[in-house]
Order: sequence, then C-alpha cells, then structure tokens
Amino acid sequence: MAESRASTDVVPSPLSLGLGQIRDMARLAKPRLSGLVVCTTAGGMWLAPGHLSLFRAVALLLGTTTVVGAANALNCYLERDVDGLMRRTRDRPLPSGRLEPGVALAIGLGLPALALPVLSLAAGPRTALLALVALATYVCVYTPMKRRSTLALFVGAVPGAIPPLMGWTGVTGSMGAGGLALFAVLFLWQLPHFLAISIYLKEDYARGGLKVFALVHGDRAAKLWAALTSLALVPVTVALVPLGLAGPAFGATAALLGTGLTAHAFLGLLDPAASTRWARNFFLLTLVYLTLLFAALFVFGR
Repeated sequence: MAESRASTDVVPSPLSLGLGQIRDMARLAKPRLSGLVVCTTAGGMWLAPGHLSLFRAVALLLGTTTVVGAANALNCYLERDVDGLMRRTRDRPLPSGRLEPGVALAIGLGLPALALPVLSLAAGPRTALLALVALATYVCVYTPMKRRSTLALFVGAVPGAIPPLMGWTGVTGSMGAGGLALFAVLFLWQLPHFLAISIYLKEDYARGGLKVFALVHGDRAAKLWAALTSLALVPVTVALVPLGLAGPAFGATAALLGTGLTAHAFLGLLDPAASTRWARNFFLLTLVYLTLLFAALFVFGR
C-alpha cells in the first residue's frame, strides 16, 4: 500500500517550481499597491503644465513602480518575522519559506540601483531624489516605527503621497503649488484609509506586535480621527480648482465625494458595537472614493 501511494505522488517539475518562484518574487513587490502608484503618478503627469515624450513618460512610470516594488520587497525582508505571526500575511513568500530572505534583500537593493539613474535621466534629478526619499522613509523610518509608535501612521503617509508629486516634477522640473496640493490630497486620504484597517485588523496586528492606532488609542479615537481627516479632504481637494488643476465640475464632484466619505465616517461613531463591520465597509469606501476622485481629475482636470 505504501508503494502504491508513493507511486501516485506528483513531483513538481523544474518549470513549475521556477514559475512559482517568479510569482513569489512578484508578490514581494505587492502588485496591487504598485498599480495604485502608477495611477497616482500618471495623475500628477496628466495635471502638470507641460509635456513629456512618450518614452520619458513610460520611463517615469516604470521607474516609479520599480522603486515602489523595491521598497515593498525590503519591507517584506524586514518584517518577515512579524508577517509570520499574522494570519493575513503568514502565507507571504518569506514567512512561508517559499523564498529565502536574501532574495528579497537582493531585489530591494538591486532594483533602485537601476531605477534611480533611469528616473534621473528621464524625469530629472528632483524626481529621482523624491523617489529616494520615499524609499528611505518607507524602509528606514516607517517600517521599524510601526513596532514602536502610532505616529508611524503619519510617517507612512509621506512616501505614499510622493508618487503624484513625482509625476508633477517629472513634467515641470519643480514641485510647485499644484504638485504639493496633490501630495496633500494623497497624504490626507491615507489617514482614514489606514485608520479603518487598524480597526478591523487590530487583532491580527496585535499578534504581530504592531502599534497601530486602534490598538493603542481605541476604536472610538480611531473613528474620530478617520472622520476628521475625511472632513479635511473636502477643502483640500476642492482647492485644486482655484489652483488651476481642474474646473468647477471637479470641485462639485470632490465636495460631493468628500461629504459622503465624511458622513460615513461620522456614522461609525454612532454605533460602537459595529466597529469591525463599519471599518471594513469604510475601508472599501475609501478605495471607491479615491478611484472616483482621480477619474474626475482625468475628466475635468487641466
């Protein structure tokens, strides 16, 4: 019987093992997050006054995505022990043992060595410097800070808000009021987005020993901060109109979207017993909000 069972075992082929490793290496870069970065960087390019050739625009997008992927790979390397403790991350390539940590380290260090010079040549030294700042802030400050302080919430929003500013500087060669306004929009948006995550995944974060906002300060405080930062998004997004980045139709759309997001945030304060369900729904709503906001920018923008 033992021989019969052994004879039916399927031995993975070298090709399937190779493809599996390639998929796992791609997972280190967190493709969904990288996709969001491409969209926000493209938004900055679209709204900036000026023009980039197709070649330089593609190089800017690819270079930005590559640096973000490298930052995510280094994050996976540094947090592989934490990821192994949490349910939502324990199947990632490093904690599951499918990839060696050295692979993530090589990807995280090697990709920026290629991407940063390309960004400097295609989009200018300021854009490359912004990419380096985002990489260093995410890996060297935000990642270790998550284990020590809830202030990591605000620090982590900085590298996440830099991509549209990179798109802007790639076209204009300088930051400018418009580029900084786009940075402010993305910075503020991330706060309610991640506050919601800190509520509905707080038990998982507790297993990993991370000092997320809801764990340290409680659900009510996290909901209040989510509501206030959602409210702050309304004037900041509407300000894109007088800055000349979009027309009145965008202003009306931004005000409507921001009001809806804020209303849902404040509703969460009225029902303390439904924190997890509310937070999950609010998290999804923040994604819908950002998608519709950038769609409106592309339609009604400069």
